[in-house]
Amino acid sequence: MSAAERVQNHPVYVQAQGKANYYVTQLDKELNNYPLLKAMEQRTQVPKAYMVIGSVGLLLFLHVFNAFAAPVSNLLGWALPAYLSLKALETPGPQDDTQWLTYWVIFGSFTFLESFALRVLLYYLPWYYAFKSLFILWLQLPAFRGAQVAHAHVVKPLFQTIDQKRVVTTQTTTSQPTSYTE
Repeated sequence: MSAAERVQNHPVYVQAQGKANYYVTQLDKELNNYPLLKAMEQRTQVPKAYMVIGSVGLLLFLHVFNAFAAPVSNLLGWALPAYLSLKALETPGPQDDTQWLTYWVIFGSFTFLESFALRVLLYYLPWYYAFKSLFILWLQLPAFRGAQVAHAHVVKPLFQTIDQKRVVTTQTTTSQPTSYTE
């Protein structure tokens, strides 16, 4: 019996392989909900789960070498949400429309604020894009509903405060009499 065969027959190896196969099977079942992945699987003859695992591995690899962190982060923020937003427009229910509209408001606000402070952020946080990518995933993934949480706890209270100040300012300026003298 060779060393490789002994390792493959070791109980820990067998248990880890069983767990890995279980999770790949679960991922494959979940990915059956996406027709695009099904079509890609049929064309390439590569299982959906392996495509997704490979893509995530490639993105992680590019993040580790920080040179491609900005494009990968932007790809995460734009590509999948744009596709899912277009799909949401074609569904009859408003729930997914609300999810993606909220995402775009939060993502747009975040991108706007980021444009002012990017150099400072990169100086003090060298792994900024990795954190940004995690934040974007948190905003997008339905399990977390991060966009709705950020909207409810940050954007909505801020908007209400600004809107109330605007209403108060408008009322005080219109209630004062104006006189025009030449």
